[in-house]
Amino acid sequence: MHPKEIENILKLNPFDRYQYFIRKIADWETAYTLIFPDGNYAISTIDDKKLFPIWSAKEFAELSKTDGWESCNIIELTFDDFEETLFDYIDENNLLINVFPTDKTGFVVSLEEFARDLKDELEQYQ
Repeated sequence: MHPKEIENILKLNPFDRYQYFIRKIADWETAYTLIFPDGNYAISTIDDKKLFPIWSAKEFAELSKTDGWESCNIIELTFDDFEETLFDYIDENNLLINVFPTDKTGFVVSLEEFARDLKDELEQYQ
C-alpha cells in the first residue's frame, strides 16, 4: 500500500473509515486483527465496553501495535473465519466491533450492524 494512500485514509473521520473498510473487505474478502502470542485476541475496553479491533489492511493493523499491543501478531481473517468462528466469538463475549481504530478507537458497531452493512455492500456485487 502506498504511504500517501495510508496517510489519506488515516485522515478520514471514523465513519468514513468505516465505509472505506466495508467496501474494501467486500472487494478483497479479508480483514485483519491482532492476536497476542498466547492466542488471545487484542481487545480494548472503552467506557466498560469491550471492543474487537479490525482493519482492512495489514499496514493499518501494524500501525496499531502500540500501548500494550506491541507483541501482537497480525492475523488475516477471511469471510469463512467470520462465519465459522468470529461472529460466534464476538457474540458470546458480548463484544462490539471497533472498525479501523486509530489510537484504540475507530467506528464502533454492534455485530448486527456490521453484518447488515457488509451484507448490503456484498449485495451490490451480485
